[in-house]
Amino acid sequence: MVQAIVTDIEGTTSSLSFVKEVLFPYSARHLRDFVHTHGQDPAVRRLLDEARQVDGGAREDGPLVDTLLRWIQEDRKIGALKGLQGLLWEEGYRRGDFQGHVYEDAARRLREWHGRGLRLYVYSSGSVQAQVSLFRHTAFGDLTPLFHGYFDTRVGGKKEVASYEAIRRELGLPPTKILFLSDVREELDAAAAAGLRTGCLARGEGPPVDPGPHPVARSFDDLPL
Repeated sequence: MVQAIVTDIEGTTSSLSFVKEVLFPYSARHLRDFVHTHGQDPAVRRLLDEARQVDGGAREDGPLVDTLLRWIQEDRKIGALKGLQGLLWEEGYRRGDFQGHVYEDAARRLREWHGRGLRLYVYSSGSVQAQVSLFRHTAFGDLTPLFHGYFDTRVGGKKEVASYEAIRRELGLPPTKILFLSDVREELDAAAAAGLRTGCLARGEGPPVDPGPHPVARSFDDLPL
């Protein structure tokens, strides 16, 4: 019996279009002003310094922001960029510029699973800050009390078997007691190789999903839990 569920966000609990058409463009429009306003805040400065190291060393904030904006366009999975986006988006949520999108079936079933005692986690390429902000500011209220924890790419890439082995160790459960949900075949393959159970969400949004050998669900209501 499954005791813990680890879910992806984009295309799984939340719309692909929300991330690509709302969050990414928002960060591209506001990043320069955000760095100008908050560049001396310790959390922002730490992430800027981390991005500077990834970019090869000494650079002033202006040219560094140019690099960050290029990374956004390229959808680069760089921790410092994801961290800055998470802080920027949290400010946007608080100001009411947008609301975190979560599918109705996902919100309802997450509440049901939590009520049944299942341990719920999130694993996304977005920063933990971005994950928490999205689930805190939804049309269904604050969903963060439902989750036991969050994982981002600091635990490893989402297509790497070692990442799911690390998550399994953190959860302290046998892999067959953990269900991983995603809409990406390579992520599901890596989770399965680590021994986790898998479920492929094929919501019909974006390109057709290749589920491979993984059980397919059109929504959270189709998951046999």
